[in-house]
Amino acid sequence: MKRRDFFKNGILTTIGLGALTSFPTLASSPKPKLGQAKNIIFLVSDGMSSGTLNMADILLKNKEGRSSNWIDLYEKNMVKRALMDTASANSFITDSAAAGSAWGGGMRVKNGALNVGPNGERPIPILQKFKSMGKSVGCVTTVQITHATPASFCVNNGSRNAMPEIAEEYLKLRFDVMMGGGAEFFSAEGRQDKRDLFDAYKQTGFEVARNKREMMQADGSKPIMAVFTDDGLPYAVDRENNEKLKNEIPSLAEMTKKAIEVMSKNQKGFVMQVEGGKVDWAAHGNDAAALLYDQVDFDNAVAVAMDFATKDKETLVVITTDHGNSNPGLFYSNQANKNFERLFDTKASNQWILNQITPEYTSAQVIDLIVSHQKITLKTEEAETILKSYQRSADGMYNPRNLPFMPLASMQAPHTSIQWAGSNHSADHVELAMFGPGSENLVGFVKNYELHNFMLQACGADKSLFV
Repeated sequence: MKRRDFFKNGILTTIGLGALTSFPTLASSPKPKLGQAKNIIFLVSDGMSSGTLNMADILLKNKEGRSSNWIDLYEKNMVKRALMDTASANSFITDSAAAGSAWGGGMRVKNGALNVGPNGERPIPILQKFKSMGKSVGCVTTVQITHATPASFCVNNGSRNAMPEIAEEYLKLRFDVMMGGGAEFFSAEGRQDKRDLFDAYKQTGFEVARNKREMMQADGSKPIMAVFTDDGLPYAVDRENNEKLKNEIPSLAEMTKKAIEVMSKNQKGFVMQVEGGKVDWAAHGNDAAALLYDQVDFDNAVAVAMDFATKDKETLVVITTDHGNSNPGLFYSNQANKNFERLFDTKASNQWILNQITPEYTSAQVIDLIVSHQKITLKTEEAETILKSYQRSADGMYNPRNLPFMPLASMQAPHTSIQWAGSNHSADHVELAMFGPGSENLVGFVKNYELHNFMLQACGADKSLFV
């Protein structure tokens, strides 16, 4: 059989698509119930390879003298733990839209699609189901609120790129709390049709927040649409080293805390997705400082969720990722510890650094800029290589200015001892942890689409809502 034919015909069986119409074994296994979840907080560190989780923990243990909140849950044996298969309907290696749709729609879809199956199926997205049960629902993210992962819990669309349409769909859905970036899909200036969606949201009874102060003032008496920036939010390392950004842009933990505060007022409970979306973006760019501090930013949101859940005792907390990305790791040398410790004092992401540089910079200015913000000294010829990249045309979804992320990352590796396997998603099985009612039913290995019915079952949903 030709490799192409195997991929076309054999992969559906290999990754379990044929089982999609049957009741997933994860949710159907008879287990003793320890209680029913009133609420679900589903936390996703998008694109988190195991090395990302590992290095963030090393950073915190040696910089702050504490474990990461995620690893601390393992150390204290507070959660059930599993591995999860992340394949999509047409590839061993998923994108975020297909991975999120497996959770959101309960079936595997092709990469790029949002809850639209290989044969045109349009399963009802999970937050619509929970909304029909009377629960408050919502998403918070560090990327565009219309981006693949939050959208995968909310809408059906053949393309993850249809973000202007998704912004309109959210208006109709009237979910309770939606927070993130992506103002260009809501503003008249950013939209091709020149429709002012922010005004449309206000006119139809939404509380629209455009900065941290407005978010904090929202009392939940109206649905909240909070959009803080064009594109994604700033990387955490850049936000925390810029007072203006800190005052205007909330952290993921602050968004999570506010969303819980608002939605927990509903006596029927709430379901929310929390996404550290820029972990994935940093991995695509091989940007070590951005990656690790955004993972810490996500980890702080885990602490907020766990603090609520341990007190509430009716909340299922799910902590996971949709796929690995670039498989970074800390590699041995006799200077590895010292090299890695440079990241303790890093003040800027590679993205911020590279966006400051212009074609008019000299190599000396490039070297000084990186030393002052990252304590890494490049060679003159390395700085010259960086500058040559600014003469090329722009292209790319995650790198519209064609910034030299990969060359800079390779130059930094000897100084940080962090190396990367690539710059894209991987087929790795990923971490999955659960706490609270329903977590007792988690088995040691699951397929991503099985979590859909698992969550519905944990909340006691009618079986008519199951896939």
